[in-house]
Amino acid sequence: MRKKRKKQVNAPVGSETFERRMERQRARRAFDKKNGKAARKGKDISHNKMLKNGGSNKDGYKLESPSKNRSRNGHKPKK
Repeated sequence: MRKKRKKQVNAPVGSETFERRMERQRARRAFDKKNGKAARKGKDISHNKMLKNGGSNKDGYKLESPSKNRSRNGHKPKK
């Protein structure tokens, strides 16, 4: 028997979470339009300045592996 789970509900329109999600989608779509969807396969679009820290697509974004992007936890990359 399957375990009952609550359905995921996205944040309401106009909330900060919603705006960040839309910004991520715009970045993905812009990258796909420029480089093709196949170029992004298995990768994440990483923002140069995190959205939760006030960043936007204007600050820039790059293609990065998911493990590297998510493990950074907002810390700046070591040089």
